[in-house]
Amino acid sequence: MARQGFVPYLLGTDFHRLAFVEFGNPAAEAVVCVHGLTRTGRDFDPLAEALADRFHVICPDLPGRGKSDWLGDAALYQPPSYVIALAHLLAFLNKPVAWVGTSLGGICGMMIAAAKHTPVTRLVLNDVGAQIPAAALARIRDYMTKTPERFAAMAELEAHLRMVHAPFGKLSDAQWAHLARYSARRTEGGGFALHYDPKIAEPLRAAIPLDADLSPIWRQVSVPVLAIRGAESDLLTEPVFERMASDGAATLTVSECGHAPALMDQPTIDAIHAFLEARG
Repeated sequence: MARQGFVPYLLGTDFHRLAFVEFGNPAAEAVVCVHGLTRTGRDFDPLAEALADRFHVICPDLPGRGKSDWLGDAALYQPPSYVIALAHLLAFLNKPVAWVGTSLGGICGMMIAAAKHTPVTRLVLNDVGAQIPAAALARIRDYMTKTPERFAAMAELEAHLRMVHAPFGKLSDAQWAHLARYSARRTEGGGFALHYDPKIAEPLRAAIPLDADLSPIWRQVSVPVLAIRGAESDLLTEPVFERMASDGAATLTVSECGHAPALMDQPTIDAIHAFLEARG
């Protein structure tokens, strides 16, 4: 069962709260799971529940998402700010951690794993890698800037998620309902909105999408890596995926999905579990 927690972090001249849910025995080895751009930590509930028999699993909401505080300055919605917040979480945990990161969560994981004296011992990168094509960034920008501000009913919100996140793969009705439940917040006057600060889209709107080269960070990662790719992904291309494999990453391709695999199917959960259990 998920347990709610919060940790304070200092960003600029203001303290904020980073929300997280945790599963399993706090005395066990830790696994931190970090979500993608518009998602929340509750995306990982099926994976966390499967890992909780062996691990202490912590799933934060990035700043501006879920139950974490929104930031006053939209310009702060950038990976360096997220890494600061996550570093406070790691200090709070005060033990080595394995890291599972989807998309943006994987970028943060690479940045932290590349740091000297990192507490990260193993790294799972879900559909993100050493390079990101401009076209994929433009697609993400476009769907974010066209998101409705309000949904009259949960069914409308769920239908929106099924459309924009169709590349997550073939999810069951129960899984879509789970994502919708934790993607929604009630709005004044009734109805629902997506559970993130709309200002997180502003840095994307302000920038011209260009190919993002994360190779300098990737080259500094020395811990074991499992790279996961949706077979139809436009964000982690096959050539980049193959390059990561040649650099020593273990790899897994998830069929019938794009960016990014939901990590809710049993074979993918089993593969992650096995990778985290491995030694050496």
